[in-house]
Amino acid sequence: MSDGEQVGIVLVSHSGAVAEAVAVMARGLAGGGATAPVAAAGGTPDGGLGTSSELISAAAAQVDRGAGVAILVDLGSAVLTVKSLLAEGDELPAGARLVDAPFVEGAVAALVTASAGGNLDAVEAAATEAYQYHKV
Repeated sequence: MSDGEQVGIVLVSHSGAVAEAVAVMARGLAGGGATAPVAAAGGTPDGGLGTSSELISAAAAQVDRGAGVAILVDLGSAVLTVKSLLAEGDELPAGARLVDAPFVEGAVAALVTASAGGNLDAVEAAATEAYQYHKV
């Protein structure tokens, strides 16, 4: 990565409130200092439940710093929406990647790793590793 380049994180939820809350929580748990760019893309443009290609594309553009964009999603149709955007090829920044990870734990791990200067592969690995966090 060049100076100034950093992996961006997009959190896609069917609920705008959930996406925003997870972004706030991830920022808070990432160590308190400056963090990698993270944006919520939740719900529909009118505030309803669902996913929006437009909101996802705008969030990805907002966090793109030239090192790739890790996109984490909450539920099935969010996966389909992101896959559709990736297939179109020009709706998301170059290097955008759908990351298969638990939404909350993965978001925190991804943001911590990106904030520490990790590349997109490292961010994806950290987020995916969050599947191993057992609660009992």
